[in-house]
Amino acid sequence: MPGPEKETEGNVEKIKQHPFVKKVGFNRVILFCVMILMYLAFAIMVPGFFGLARIMSIMNYVYFLGFLSLGVTFVIATGGIDFSIGPVMFCCGLISGYTLVNKGAPVVAALIISVLIGFLFGVFNGYLVSYWTIPPFIVSMASMNIAKGIAAVYTKTQSVSWPLSNDPAGGWFRNLVSCNGFPVGLVIFLVAAFICMIVLNNTKPGRYILCLGSNREAVRLSGVDTKKWEMLAYVICGTLVGIAAIFFVGAYTTVQPGYGDQYNNEAIAGCVMGGTSMVGGLASIGGTVIGVLIISLLQEGILALGFAKDIQLIVTGLIVIVVVYADVMARRRKN
Repeated sequence: MPGPEKETEGNVEKIKQHPFVKKVGFNRVILFCVMILMYLAFAIMVPGFFGLARIMSIMNYVYFLGFLSLGVTFVIATGGIDFSIGPVMFCCGLISGYTLVNKGAPVVAALIISVLIGFLFGVFNGYLVSYWTIPPFIVSMASMNIAKGIAAVYTKTQSVSWPLSNDPAGGWFRNLVSCNGFPVGLVIFLVAAFICMIVLNNTKPGRYILCLGSNREAVRLSGVDTKKWEMLAYVICGTLVGIAAIFFVGAYTTVQPGYGDQYNNEAIAGCVMGGTSMVGGLASIGGTVIGVLIISLLQEGILALGFAKDIQLIVTGLIVIVVVYADVMARRRKN
């Protein structure tokens, strides 16, 4: 008779071969189950965690962090990295908000400015990485400081508060996050994730971006302009960061200069946890969505338990280490 270990392996293999699991992905199914168990655990430990207010608080975090994670998924898929996404998001929110509040610009113009600033940072990062061949780590560190500096200079180191929902002059943009209690932001985020999934998995640019992470030299020798497609990944990332800034100010109102670093690790943890390999060549937009939900749930759960925000940063850092280690070990076994 087969031992318990063999029987367990057989059961796991049967689950992997199930049509639904094969279509969705075994890792994503496991990740989704982990998220449900986490939610139930927090609900048991924290009275009222099932409440609508708590769920909406989690969703507010999901919106902006989700767009950051979607963007950095494209960059990591090429084998690169971008540690500037958090500060760039704050830079977008500060400059566009200051232009709105202090310069009298229309809300629509401010939203466009936010996306445009993110786009320009994406072009800047992508050009330096792909055409000047500067290591992504160095470029993103430089961009992080540049973003903080530009935002501080433009706003004279002042924090910026966007119009509230009851402000007739411009509070309507908050309907992009929530309208009469309906999570509009979740719909927009999921639509954006679906579009990103199609781009990454079913288009020529997406396939080239993934191939860059798998075997850059082989792609180059086949006649593909690797620099162009690598730069595109950073441009997509920057544009999504500009959109993330809109959802951040829509949920939290006030933006302060010099902040944003903490969201780098959370966004990267979300996409890596979802199955995106840190060495490139493998990415999962669906996994990124679930990873973002887990990070946001973890953040809300830790605060609900009465722990300081610092504890959440420690836990997120540990998650990054564990997930990257698991990715490294999986690749070693495969090789």
